[in-house]
Amino acid sequence: MSPPGDDVAPGAPLASVVIPAHDEERTIGRLLEALCAEPGRFETVVACNGCTDETAHVAARYPVSVLDLPEPSKTRALRAADQVARTFPRVYLDADVEISADGVARLAAAVGPGRAAVAAPRRVMPRTGVTVLARWYYDVWEALPTVRSGLFGRGVLAVSEDGAHRVGALPEMMADDLVLSETFAPAERVIVQDVTVVVHPARTLRDLVRRRARVTTGNVQADRSGLRGADARTTLGDLWQVARERPGLAPRIPVFLCVVLAGRARARAAVRAGDFTTWERDTSSR
Repeated sequence: MSPPGDDVAPGAPLASVVIPAHDEERTIGRLLEALCAEPGRFETVVACNGCTDETAHVAARYPVSVLDLPEPSKTRALRAADQVARTFPRVYLDADVEISADGVARLAAAVGPGRAAVAAPRRVMPRTGVTVLARWYYDVWEALPTVRSGLFGRGVLAVSEDGAHRVGALPEMMADDLVLSETFAPAERVIVQDVTVVVHPARTLRDLVRRRARVTTGNVQADRSGLRGADARTTLGDLWQVARERPGLAPRIPVFLCVVLAGRARARAAVRAGDFTTWERDTSSR
């Protein structure tokens, strides 16, 4: 892998960073503070979409481009920002995660000609303030083979210019990170182990079920569109593998299954109605 900036013209930004943000006034400043410590290092576009809070005003305090879009749509926000951004590689970054500017630079350096098409960091999910049953769910979830190898649930992806064109051609999907992950073959992906992103989990069981309902609804939409492959599904065999490899997690698997089933039950009405736009939002992690 080339060091960050090796193939970038002097004075040019290392990458374009695109941040879709919906009602993220409590988190966006934390992220931009880290990214903007060295002005000009990245071209950063914050695509506020359908916000009812001060997200756009908070973002405008930093040396970034701010789009204030009326519709609450992450996919459309990404597309609008892509039309403004000019630099490749491109880094797509959720507003509620934590990552350093150096981490973003290393992800950008991992993609491009002769390298990967898409790169993601190692995920860290702090358990501080998370209730016991929610912790048990996440302990099992993080041990699943599909979660360890997939790009989804990380909140940040760096893509090459070719990868960005593929991302831009994707249909609007609720499970956008899953569908994006499935767009790239395993050989085109890389998890950069020395880069970490902090992803804040749902802290309460109620918020976790709400988040799981959104996952279920998005998975159904992806299935109906033929955009989710067999490798992106969790099976009972996967859970058995987790129990064999990590016996200490075996008592926690029933909790994981109960949360999954509760999420399916909560998602049932939306799935029947074909409602793939209503976003079940977890507020406890913010």
